[in-house]
Amino acid sequence: MAGGLPGRVRALRHALDRPLTSYYLLLGASTLLLTIGLVMVLSASSVSAYRDFGSSYHYVLKQLMWVGLALPVAFVVAKLPLRVLRGLAWPGLIVATVLVGLTQIPGVGVEVNGNTNWLALGPLTLQPAEIAKLAVILWSADLYARKEKLLGDWKHALIPMLPVTGFITFLVVKGGDLGTALVLFAIILGMLWVVGAPARLFVGSLLSVGALAMWLASTSAERLERLTNFVDPFKDYQGAGWQPAHGLFAMSSGGWFGKGISASQQKWGSLPEAHTDFIFAVLGEELGLVGTMLVLVLFLTIAYAGIRVAVRTKDPFVRYMSAGITIWLMSQMMINIGMVLALLPVIGIPLPLVSYGGSALLPSLVALGLLVSFARTEPGAAAALKAKRRRRSAGVTAGGGLSRRGT
Repeated sequence: MAGGLPGRVRALRHALDRPLTSYYLLLGASTLLLTIGLVMVLSASSVSAYRDFGSSYHYVLKQLMWVGLALPVAFVVAKLPLRVLRGLAWPGLIVATVLVGLTQIPGVGVEVNGNTNWLALGPLTLQPAEIAKLAVILWSADLYARKEKLLGDWKHALIPMLPVTGFITFLVVKGGDLGTALVLFAIILGMLWVVGAPARLFVGSLLSVGALAMWLASTSAERLERLTNFVDPFKDYQGAGWQPAHGLFAMSSGGWFGKGISASQQKWGSLPEAHTDFIFAVLGEELGLVGTMLVLVLFLTIAYAGIRVAVRTKDPFVRYMSAGITIWLMSQMMINIGMVLALLPVIGIPLPLVSYGGSALLPSLVALGLLVSFARTEPGAAAALKAKRRRRSAGVTAGGGLSRRGT
C-alpha cells in the first residue's frame, strides 16, 4: 500500500503534466457545469414557470435558446487570431460603457428588483453590466500586454486602468447593482495583483469598498437590512432574513445525497429567485452535500486550468486575459455561494454557468471559449492535437480499408 501511493501520485503528476491537460479540464468541467445548470434551472423554475406562464419548461427553454446562441458565438470568438481579438479591446469597452450608461436614462433603463441595470431591446432584456465584465478584462489584458516592460513602475499599472474601470464600476453602482459592482471590483483588484501593484493599494481599496458599501446601504432601507442581517437571517425572519433563511433551510435539508432531482420543497414559493441567485440552495436540497461538492470541484478545476494556462504561456496578453477570466468566474462563484450560505449579504448575483439568465451565460461561455482556445496554445498542445487527429484519421482509413476488403 505504501509503495502504491507514491506510484499513484507519480501517475497523477504525469497526467497533469501532459500538454492537453488544461484543454481537457476546461472542456470537461465547463460542459458538466452547463449540463448541471440546465437540469437545475428546469427543476428550480418548474413551479414558478407553470404558475406564471402555464408551462413548466418556460425558463429552461429560454436558457436552452441562450445556450444555442452562446456556443456558436464562443466558438467563433475562440477562433479569432490574437491580433483581431486585441483589436476589439477598445471598441468592446466603449460599447459596454455606452450600454451601461444607457440604463441610467429614464425611459431606456429598466428597473428590476430595485436596480436600474437592464435594457429592454424589443423582446430581449439585456443586462449590460455582464458584458462589461468581459470587456474590462479584454481591455485590461491588452493594455497591460502593451505596457509589459513599464509595469515595474506602479503608476503605469494604475493609469489609465484604474480611472477607466472605476468609471464603469461607478455607472454600475449608480444603477444600484452592488453585486455586479463587487465582481468588477474583484476583477480590477485581481488584474492589479497579477501585474504586481503595491500592497498598500489593496488595503486602501478594501477600505474604500467598505465605505462605499455602507454609503449605499444608507441610501436604501432594504439594502441596509440585507447588509446588517445576513449574519443572523432568523433575526428578521419575516423581513430581510426570509430569503437567506429559506436558502439555509434548503441546504440543510439536503443531507448527504439530497432529496432527488425535482424534489425540492423550497422552490414551491418559499425561496425567492430559486432558479437565479439562489439556485445553489435548490441544488443543495436536491443533490445534497455530494452535489454541492461536485459543483465546487468543477469550479476549482476551471480555476486550476485557467491559472495553468496563464503561468505556462509566453504571450503576455494571453497571460493577463486568462488570469482575468479566472478571477472573474471564481470571485463571482464565491460571492454567490457565500450569499446562499449566509456568509455574505444577499446582493443578487448569479452562479456562473448554473443560474438562469442569458445576459450572464453568454459572456461567461465566450470567456470559457477563449480559455479553451488559449489552452490549445500551451507548449506542446498544438502538436499533441495534430498527432491525435493523425491517429484518428489513420484509424478511420484503416477501418475503411478493412471494411472494403471484407466486402
